[in-house]
Amino acid sequence: MRAFYLVVTRYIVRLRPLDRAALFVICTYLALAFGTQSGTSVAGQGLDPVLAAARQRGTLRVAVDFGFLPFSGIVDNQPIGYDIELAREVATRLGLQVEFVPSGLDSIYDDLAARRADMAASALPYAPEQGWRARFSSFYFNAGQVLVVPQGSPINQIDQLDGRAVGVPLGSDADTYARRLLADGFSFKLIADRDTPAEVIAALRRAELDAVIIDHAAALTELAAAPELQIATALTLEPYVLAVAPDAFQLHAEINRVLDTLRREGFFDELGRRWFR
Repeated sequence: MRAFYLVVTRYIVRLRPLDRAALFVICTYLALAFGTQSGTSVAGQGLDPVLAAARQRGTLRVAVDFGFLPFSGIVDNQPIGYDIELAREVATRLGLQVEFVPSGLDSIYDDLAARRADMAASALPYAPEQGWRARFSSFYFNAGQVLVVPQGSPINQIDQLDGRAVGVPLGSDADTYARRLLADGFSFKLIADRDTPAEVIAALRRAELDAVIIDHAAALTELAAAPELQIATALTLEPYVLAVAPDAFQLHAEINRVLDTLRREGFFDELGRRWFR
């Protein structure tokens, strides 16, 4: 198992950052396309009832859980966040106004099925087990674990952690991942005596740690105020996706077309700079 980690990580690290992003996009898109879109092709199907109704209303209704900043929240009675701006832009590119429908991760698929919403945009993890309830877009954000080190550190991949002090927030997904690495044969010193990513990053800045493992969103937020640190490499892939009802096949295709265009235009880079700081 350790050998598998090393081979995969070494291959990814050799790629330029842009090539890594392209590799993640291509691999995930192919996986989503195979896992959730197999079966009857779009050709020969009738009209997409979800997109047709949205066009008739002139609005795209978007289900959102508003309790997950920086992706979504409410400030002064106005929706704000990374996903909010993304949903607005998708609607605009489709020639529609946007209407946000308050929801929750436990009810978001029901809102799509009951036609209370046309699309879900709520830091929604790709969930293949829900493929019978929704079509998933290509991913737009990797929320997986990343390795953070000081600028100039010789550490740039996980096989260079042996003997090093590696910090993680106690009880987090990063903690679980790090303990799995140890069980698979890695031999770094795990430090899990802090509760939050901010506390772990602070310890790294004080040189009490050699490296930190935290989730990508937390890393982007913390590193905005810590230019002496850098993300050395991505460690896991946990994609966030948009979702629509299973019969919204045309809307699904249009959303993926818009996402592809936004990637080419650098929209997500600018969005990240605004919301992870």
